[in-house]
Amino acid sequence: MNKTMTVVLVLVLAAPCSSRSQDGAYVPPLMDPARKVSRQVCTRIIHMDGGNLMCIELTEAQRRAELEEEERQARTRREAEERAARERLERERAEQLAREEAARKQRAAEEERLAAERRRLEAEAARKTQEERERQERADAEARARQLAEQEAREAAERECRRPCPPANSTPQLSRTDNQLAKPR
Repeated sequence: MNKTMTVVLVLVLAAPCSSRSQDGAYVPPLMDPARKVSRQVCTRIIHMDGGNLMCIELTEAQRRAELEEEERQARTRREAEERAARERLERERAEQLAREEAARKQRAAEEERLAAERRRLEAEAARKTQEERERQERADAEARARQLAEQEAREAAERECRRPCPPANSTPQLSRTDNQLAKPR
């Protein structure tokens, strides 16, 4: 009797867990009203984001609206990509112009540096030329002064010679005092 009671008790308790009705047809379990219901078009990829799945059919108007929305989104994406490409090209152009301007400024600075170096070298050459000219002028002036001094000395010697010179055979007359001094003692 204990065995039959245990079997009956197990059957009674297990009866509500069965998914088949008493006539044998499948009966789905009852849905929890608090559980999320995911309504999706089941002819497309199903996104498993939790909850119960409820398949829906789209009408022709809904399909057209979705196609138009997809085309609008594709057009918007394409326009955004084109705008991004234009902006990228403008940025690249601006960067290229900035690089060219920097290179131009660098060339101008280098040319100015070279011009300044050239002017410095020209000024140095002019200064050396001026110094050489002044040195040469001093040397020429000294040479003329020597020539003038030599010429004056010659002229003075000539003037000295033009004065009457005593004859070469004549001896000068010595005075008495000169004679006394000249005698040996």
